[in-house]
Amino acid sequence: MPNNKRKIINDPVFGFITIPNDFLYNLIQHPFLQRLNRIRQLGLASFVYPGAQHTRLLHSIGAMHLMNEAITNLRTKGHAITDDEANGALACILLHDVGHGPFSHVLENTLVTKIRHEEISLMMMQKLNQELDGALDLCIDIFTDRYKKKFLHQLVSGQLDMDRLDYLRRDSFFTGVTEGNIGSARIIKMLDVRNDRLVVESKGIYSVENFLMSRRLMYWQVYLHKTSVAAEKMIVNTLCRAKQLAGQGAELFASPALSYFLKNDVTGKTFCSSPDALLCFSELDDNDIWCSLKIWANHTDKVLSALSNGIINRNLFKIEMSQQPKPKAEQELLLEQYSQRFGVPPEEASYFFSADVISSNMYNEADDSIDILYHDGSIKNISEASDMLNIELLSKKVEKHYFAYFR
Repeated sequence: MPNNKRKIINDPVFGFITIPNDFLYNLIQHPFLQRLNRIRQLGLASFVYPGAQHTRLLHSIGAMHLMNEAITNLRTKGHAITDDEANGALACILLHDVGHGPFSHVLENTLVTKIRHEEISLMMMQKLNQELDGALDLCIDIFTDRYKKKFLHQLVSGQLDMDRLDYLRRDSFFTGVTEGNIGSARIIKMLDVRNDRLVVESKGIYSVENFLMSRRLMYWQVYLHKTSVAAEKMIVNTLCRAKQLAGQGAELFASPALSYFLKNDVTGKTFCSSPDALLCFSELDDNDIWCSLKIWANHTDKVLSALSNGIINRNLFKIEMSQQPKPKAEQELLLEQYSQRFGVPPEEASYFFSADVISSNMYNEADDSIDILYHDGSIKNISEASDMLNIELLSKKVEKHYFAYFR
């Protein structure tokens, strides 16, 4: 049994974090969670912000800490939360990101299709639950929003969930982008429950306004920074090219886990029908990709080697953002130039650029509103309560066309 000294983590953002009990400690020690220690939280953002080296495990532990703070606060306000419910919520926030693959969302719709990382997280929770003889039953009910106390699910997945409160603070800290440094402690202190829904006491409204504005700024300065987008699209094209070559029988260096996804068309149905899919996914992390890229940089395939070299040596796609898509004529001209430059047919030259739309939606009232509680017991949505924020603008879906191409 681990001693108490091993249950304290010195976190650079929140200071000393105490792991509440052996059950949660053993979850953190499980290979499913330890794998997150080999996956960067911000994927390829370190190409822009070199300090962004923190991991998904560190984020998950930070979110667990905030969940513990939120539960303690709600208990002091008279809301009954049993120890089993607390453990379920804490385990849920620890495991909420366990279904993420390398480089965040890069694997979705490339090596794995027709399944979201949340669905893989649930499958991994269920697998872990079998190992633990049903100890995660309540955790899974909270994650899937089937548990009777709905506010516990909101703490895991909602407008003011512990996931967002941690990653904004943490990503702000490690990137140095101070706009994301939200008042998470004050927001948690202001949380309450009415009619089985989370509400925020009215004196915390300014912290909520700051949270919403900070989230918007972090999206365009960090999460959707054009260089990060360019790097992500470049690695997507690289993996797609590697998968095409593997499908043609080409010899490619890859770990057994990565090789499985290169050689097979893995969809949501595959995860349901083949145990190998989840097993290989649980062994896949950033290191599998980086190691392969280093070797692929010397591959005989001109497309794979050029793209791999570009990622390894930070010769990234140049990217243009605009309100309108790149004209087809200009794309076709570029395709012809790449075909001549690398001596490859046009269908192979198409891997040297990417065109699509990126979008963000900061606040969706229909999805999960933020409700403000006043002293007289009345409740107003933040869109009515705030005299500063233009909620219509915040909730408006912002779309930008990008065109990323090899230099």
